[in-house]
Amino acid sequence: MYSRSLSRPTRRTGLLALVAAVLFTFLLLHSYQHTPPAGQRAGNAAGVASALYSQPDLSGHAIAPRLGNETIKAELGRAAWKVLHTTLARFPEKPTKDESEALRSYIHLFQRLYPCGECAEHFGEVLKQFPPQVDGRNVAAGWGCHVHNVVNKRLKKPQFDCSKIGDFYDCGCADDEKEKKKGT
Repeated sequence: MYSRSLSRPTRRTGLLALVAAVLFTFLLLHSYQHTPPAGQRAGNAAGVASALYSQPDLSGHAIAPRLGNETIKAELGRAAWKVLHTTLARFPEKPTKDESEALRSYIHLFQRLYPCGECAEHFGEVLKQFPPQVDGRNVAAGWGCHVHNVVNKRLKKPQFDCSKIGDFYDCGCADDEKEKKKGT
């Protein structure tokens, strides 16, 4: 009899604990449901993402300080132009809207985060005057060459013939073609 009376309260306590756990779980999960603002409700994944993460100011000030070492500044400039031109040369000829926006954002963030603050500020002025053209590879590569020449003019460097940009900054596409031929 002693064991029987002990088991009933234990069952009740266990059942009560189970009900409490289910209720707690329900309330906890319910509290995490997020109702986006009215402008973001219609299946707008980008709107939900922007509600969760703040978007950077793409046309804001340069973040890095001035870079005083002229040798490092020149090396950095050559490498940066190589990266930028190669990126543009590898961009799709018929990009999706998302791909175009990704490139536009990349160019603006590239400017803001560039390690030479003075250079970044100057390039920001160039971007205000000549916004990135991201409608396709040829347009983007031509834009890249044009803004490079704008910078070269300011630095009193020679202008580049933009009709030869594809030859100068090899996108690596020839290597891709060789691989395709090997695979077939």
